[in-house]
Amino acid sequence: MRAVDLIAAKRDGAEHDRAEIAFLLDGFLAGTVATEQMAAWCMAVVWRGLSDREIDDLCDVMVHSGDVVDLTPLGRPAVDKHSTGGVGDKVTIALTPLVAACGVPVAKMSGRGLGHTGGTLDKLESIPGYRIALEIPELVRVVGEVGCAVVAQTARLVPADAALYALRDVTATVLAPGLIATSVMAKKLAAGAQAMVLDVKVGNGAFCRTLDEARELARLMHGLGTRAGRRVVCEITRMDAPLGRAVGNALEVAEALDVLRGDGPPDLVEIVRTSAGRLLRLADPALDEAGAAARVADAIASGAALETARRWIAAQGGDARVVDDPWAVMERAPIVLPVPAPRAGTVHAVHALEIGLAAVHLGAGRSRKEDPVDHAVGIVLAARPGDAVAAGDPLAFIHARSDAGAAECARAVAAAYELADVPYSPPPIVVETIGA
Repeated sequence: MRAVDLIAAKRDGAEHDRAEIAFLLDGFLAGTVATEQMAAWCMAVVWRGLSDREIDDLCDVMVHSGDVVDLTPLGRPAVDKHSTGGVGDKVTIALTPLVAACGVPVAKMSGRGLGHTGGTLDKLESIPGYRIALEIPELVRVVGEVGCAVVAQTARLVPADAALYALRDVTATVLAPGLIATSVMAKKLAAGAQAMVLDVKVGNGAFCRTLDEARELARLMHGLGTRAGRRVVCEITRMDAPLGRAVGNALEVAEALDVLRGDGPPDLVEIVRTSAGRLLRLADPALDEAGAAARVADAIASGAALETARRWIAAQGGDARVVDDPWAVMERAPIVLPVPAPRAGTVHAVHALEIGLAAVHLGAGRSRKEDPVDHAVGIVLAARPGDAVAAGDPLAFIHARSDAGAAECARAVAAAYELADVPYSPPPIVVETIGA
């Protein structure tokens, strides 16, 4: 078997068997398949695609390239949640302790942000002392004792995906649905959860710009999970505007904790509660929709979700006072600058991509993996789609380190808003559900 022959076969539209896929991937990790050969194969996949069987085989080879987490010592089915990323997406921070407070363990491995897309790990590191690096035995212990944990992926979990993604990132081969789906699902399957909700974002600030793209990615990921014996639901949700009001690490942590207090922006609350209910039903198929929603509501109203959040953050070394008084613990930016509305009208759009890029330039995100992140800075939307504003009313507030940085960001944020003279009702945040 030769790599060059397999590259030519995929270039010409042939279908690989599992042995051929394993030869390529294992060889790439071992150095016997050259980097330029793997890059050529990835480009052939971009043009020719992968069949569902090839995707299953590629995902399985990736899963078994490293450690696989065993969550059976928990004695209960554990669940997981994944988002394809967006602007202001702090769902994991609220959802994780909420589901755990309902009696369902959550073992979550998250990532960092890159470009306009925020990362859960960057947000959680806004909390002083919070440790993202737990080895697998400690992860299982924390989930067993507290009910949940959110950690970074270990170096031994799906190393084939880490190597392949790094190559795709620099060879313009990220945009292949089969490779995206296997990258996501290999990590999910190796992490050990028996059920998961996958949030596929669509819109201006999402990886999938069109509904057809989001549907195809959801179909592929749902298929990979179910054929691997997991219970999976995919939610397609809108990312035309930022989710919630806060964009920026510490600001988003505070807003996520508001949801556990029974507060928070309606779109964020809807996704958190809907996804929590779905995870409860996946863990217990005998539970109906009304029963799951009641458990979620009770966990918030009783304070159980907040208490679980305190225990979770403390178990990972964080200052649990953040749950009750975020700004006594997390750093705040020294400058807060309002962005005034240029005229009266109704907000018809707040373009998520532009808001996300403005936050990156402010320091809240990174353009390169090695860039530092400023946890304190960010943007808080005062007006969202559908809101009416008068001339001079604040559209948003910029949280910045310097007057110059705040002013530059304010110009970008103002340009992201579209105002009109007619009323506007934004569409539902959840577009479609697959596998419910």
